[in-house]
Amino acid sequence: MKREARERPRSVNFGFEEDCITIPIDAILPLRALGKSAKSSRKYRQIVASISQIGIVEPPVVVPNPDKSATWLLLDGHLRIEALKDTGEQEVECLVSTDDEAFTYNRQVSRLAPIQEHKMIRKAIERGVPEEKIALALDLNMSSIRRKVRLLDGICEEAVAILKDKPATGAVFDALRKMKTMRQIEAAELLVNANNYSVAYVNAILAGTPQVQLVEASKPKKVKGITPEAMARMEQELARLQEGIASIQDTYGQDHLHLTVIKGYVGKLLGNARVVRYLAQNHPEFLGEFQSITEITPAEITEAE
Repeated sequence: MKREARERPRSVNFGFEEDCITIPIDAILPLRALGKSAKSSRKYRQIVASISQIGIVEPPVVVPNPDKSATWLLLDGHLRIEALKDTGEQEVECLVSTDDEAFTYNRQVSRLAPIQEHKMIRKAIERGVPEEKIALALDLNMSSIRRKVRLLDGICEEAVAILKDKPATGAVFDALRKMKTMRQIEAAELLVNANNYSVAYVNAILAGTPQVQLVEASKPKKVKGITPEAMARMEQELARLQEGIASIQDTYGQDHLHLTVIKGYVGKLLGNARVVRYLAQNHPEFLGEFQSITEITPAEITEAE
């Protein structure tokens, strides 16, 4: 018996043309207008400073204009193009997209996490780039660059791995640095589970950390605006919170499966006109709740848990 021929792998569609092309800036048509405050923003100043020091790092993304003219539509890089115009540049090297859907690019924009920025700066320094040049390229002063370089000093690798792509500011790491290794990991998990990386929240975690879990265990714990009595209560409440999170994590997968099955079952029930009529006449409050269950989306199920 002959084996069935294996299905040939489908070819991969590239998102961009293989080579960048140099285009006159006047031939590039923006798809959106910049806001009035765009050029006064810190991000714009950083782009201008970066261009003046090292040139364009990430090429703008364009696509040929469908009207067959010798112009190009700008999908991504509106601030970069404006910065180039302001610096007097006449042309720019661009990536040519094979997809003219601008929404795809706008949706995928993500901010550089502090840990990623730290690693980028450290790597540049290791390659011999002076700190002064990095500061000029990022439009930052030298003290800010040095703080970013020292961002992870005293932070354990496990906590770094947990927060590597999270918007945890320098203040978060300042607080973590006061904790011992195991407590750093627990605190990082609390931040992620709550999706809260504010200074107030990390200081609350620090206030709720038992003295023995601090690096300076013999030194009295002081958090601005929190009394010793309040810190003692916070330690107890934070311990209960961690126990609750741990118990939820243990049953998360099973609970998610149960809720998905329940949603499907209730949906089938409400597909029966006789059942709906009976509930409407005898238990309207149940009917409303059942309808709410069937309208839950997968994202809402995840958020609810």
